[in-house]
Amino acid sequence: MGIEATPRHATLIVAPNWIGDCLMAQPLLMRLKAQGQHLTVLAPPAAAAVFRFMPEVDEVIEAPLAHGKLQWRMRRQLARELRKKFTRAYVLPNSLKSALIPWLARIPVRVGYLGEQRYFLLNQIFRKEKSAERAPMLQHYAALAGVSDASLPNPQLQIPATLIEKTCAEFQLDRARPLIALCPGAEYGPAKRWPAAYFARLAELVSQAQPQAQIILLGSAKDRAIAAEICAATSTPPHNLCGKTTLAQACALIAASNAVVSNDSGLMHIAAACARPQIALFGSSDPRHTPPHSTQAKVEWLHLECSPCFARECPLGHFRCMKELTPERVWGDLVLLLQG
Repeated sequence: MGIEATPRHATLIVAPNWIGDCLMAQPLLMRLKAQGQHLTVLAPPAAAAVFRFMPEVDEVIEAPLAHGKLQWRMRRQLARELRKKFTRAYVLPNSLKSALIPWLARIPVRVGYLGEQRYFLLNQIFRKEKSAERAPMLQHYAALAGVSDASLPNPQLQIPATLIEKTCAEFQLDRARPLIALCPGAEYGPAKRWPAAYFARLAELVSQAQPQAQIILLGSAKDRAIAAEICAATSTPPHNLCGKTTLAQACALIAASNAVVSNDSGLMHIAAACARPQIALFGSSDPRHTPPHSTQAKVEWLHLECSPCFARECPLGHFRCMKELTPERVWGDLVLLLQG
């Protein structure tokens, strides 16, 4: 695998499965790097690109391990390849199976939160906070490095300028014109997604006020349906790039954008880590726990008595937390961002 770290300083990071969580873990990596550790990240292919844009990371190993599956033979093979190459491992997911590779690889120090009763797989165990005491995810991960203060650095991705230029050219975007990125997806469920009709209305407001602006829709292949709905509802359809970019290209396009409007999603955290002006739309989830960590971010959350509910679909059936967050309100925020 080409790992050249000296064993005394070699640290393996078993990465989370979700892009947002990967970015929330970056302050932990910053602290470990400051301690002189050589950091190798074992990451799922869907999230590996973000670690390649983190200057703290020395090497990324892509592990094609499917979420929710044991894949025992593959884990044993990976463990054999990693044996004797690390002295310490940080296991960031909470599942039992995520701790198997460091244990099978006989890495001497294995650090992580308890999760799924994995006592024998870890030997430096942290206990998770009770739900009423949940710290922001940045602090949750950073605590594994012995960091207890709240003054943590924000996640910061370094996207090469050459990649930004190449990606914009590939998708025929004019760098001399304003670029607005709309991110209508959210992995967990419909309760986290602003309605497609609202994104369409916002796109219309942008086009009317700034005809020269280029509006793009970013997301995965799973977001194609909602993106098509947005395009069908607009007189001048945005550039629908959902499912057409790699994660690295999506990062580059976000870094090139003048402003980003997104649900609480991985792309929201990428926009924050790229320090782009952004509006983050929250409904069923909690911006106090997983906010966009950026001085350029504006969070829109209505503070309803039923929010956050953390449900996949509105349990009360009214979806007020998103429906009452109007396109006109978000447009007002966007105008201020673009003026700033």
